[in-house]
Amino acid sequence: MIKTITTTVLFLIGTIAFAQKPIFTTAKVKAATVYFNAAEISQTANINLPLGTSEIVIKNVAVDLNENSIQIGTPSTVTVLSVQFTNNYISEYEVDTKSPALKRVRDSIVLVQKEILKVNNTINSETKTIQLLDKNQQISGVNSGLNVTELMKMVDYYKTKQLEIANTINTLTEKQQKLNETLQKLNNKLEVDTSKEEKTSSGKLIVQVMNEVAGTVPLDISYLTNNATWTPFYDLRAESVTSPINMMYKAQVVQNTGIDWKKVKLTLSSGIPNQNNQAPILSSWFLANQVYNDEVVVMGYGATKKRNQLQGSVYKISADKAVTELNQAPAPVMESSSVSNYTTVAENQLNISFDIDIPYDILSNGKVHSVSLKEIKLPASYKFYAVPKIENDAFLLAEIADYSKYNLLRGEANIIFEGMYVGKTFIEPNQTGDTLNLSMGRDKKVSIKREKVADKSGTKFLSTKKEQTFTFDITVRNNKKEAVELLLKDQYPLSTNKEIEVELLQSDGAKINTEIGVLTWQLQLKPNENKKFRISYKVRYPKDQILNL
Repeated sequence: MIKTITTTVLFLIGTIAFAQKPIFTTAKVKAATVYFNAAEISQTANINLPLGTSEIVIKNVAVDLNENSIQIGTPSTVTVLSVQFTNNYISEYEVDTKSPALKRVRDSIVLVQKEILKVNNTINSETKTIQLLDKNQQISGVNSGLNVTELMKMVDYYKTKQLEIANTINTLTEKQQKLNETLQKLNNKLEVDTSKEEKTSSGKLIVQVMNEVAGTVPLDISYLTNNATWTPFYDLRAESVTSPINMMYKAQVVQNTGIDWKKVKLTLSSGIPNQNNQAPILSSWFLANQVYNDEVVVMGYGATKKRNQLQGSVYKISADKAVTELNQAPAPVMESSSVSNYTTVAENQLNISFDIDIPYDILSNGKVHSVSLKEIKLPASYKFYAVPKIENDAFLLAEIADYSKYNLLRGEANIIFEGMYVGKTFIEPNQTGDTLNLSMGRDKKVSIKREKVADKSGTKFLSTKKEQTFTFDITVRNNKKEAVELLLKDQYPLSTNKEIEVELLQSDGAKINTEIGVLTWQLQLKPNENKKFRISYKVRYPKDQILNL
């Protein structure tokens, strides 16, 4: 019998233990490692745990996270039994009714409500008094045996009393309105006070733990979320074509995790988590006949055509991709070069990371937050580049040798040359060459003109063929006070059809790449010097065909 009672008591104790009130805590963001497509968030929390099994509800975690990546760090006396993430946790215990701020607001609401009730009662009483006076006046007027003097005194009394009561009701009504406004403000304040100091999300972790020693326990929480990204960005500043480039290496960080990052230790990494980490395996490759429709095929050097347009046509290959169009934007503000002292760059086996010692605030608002990483002085040699067939402007290029040591990542850059904002360019370090070309903008002081020579161009009709000749003169002039180096490029068409013949007639000393049809001149232009070049080519093809020349 005793054994049965003991067993029942133990069962009830166990039931009470598992049905006990959950323990709530709010996690604080300590650090964040942001990748190109995700972020690893590290948070901390302190919680007072009793002996035995407890359910912990950790609030203020990201609204969307990878549950497989959740890690909970605890002291050796605490064993984590289970971890669950939810956006829809509902509990009657969640509101902290013992909050002192909450109690003060509620007490004030009670006092204001009592005062409003008093005012309402007084207004009601005064209103009934007026009604009683009106009723008594009617009765007195009908049944009175009063003379004129007494009647006038009674009328004056009623008039004075009604006016007094009406003014009192007006004053009470104004007081009632002000009290209602105060009550509304207190209710609004109640909502503010019951909200958290920081923006919190609906994301929560429900953690079951077994604790061996009662007391305060620190928790370390980390997980991955896809709602944060960063992209590299640069400011390029150069004072002249003889000075190095001052590069401000920056990052544009965006996060929509649902929680604000306040004073966090920020790390930016070029790694991409959540990739398929299975090594590829080759299988047999069998060739088969394929039917091609109108799909676009890539021909290299930036040129594309539909496959059914390749037969009986001449296609043109761009000498190089045109320098990135320089869109105008507000001039950036230059940060202090001391930021380099607070950033550590680590070149790992698979990625590059930037550890920033300055605490940052990154709000969860989906807006771009600019983070300065470091300032780099880039030794550069300058030259001008022009493709007058596409653009009549000369572009200033800065050549950066041995650029791999700067750990550059592909991204946009602002250009500030000779103290003036020029526009934007794009840095592409993922190339095979050992020199990086940075476009520093257009220079109108190097004039370039490409004109068709009419008397050297024309069309002839042969028996079954049509022959067209094209001749162009290219004129360049250096209007600067110093000599410049200019890389000038042009092109002539190539044919993929035996019936179409292309002959280069004149190239004026250009270096010719016959595989892609590109002509290149390496020029040294003295101040105020002019140079002229002529390019001429002939295309012969069947008369019944139409070519886009």
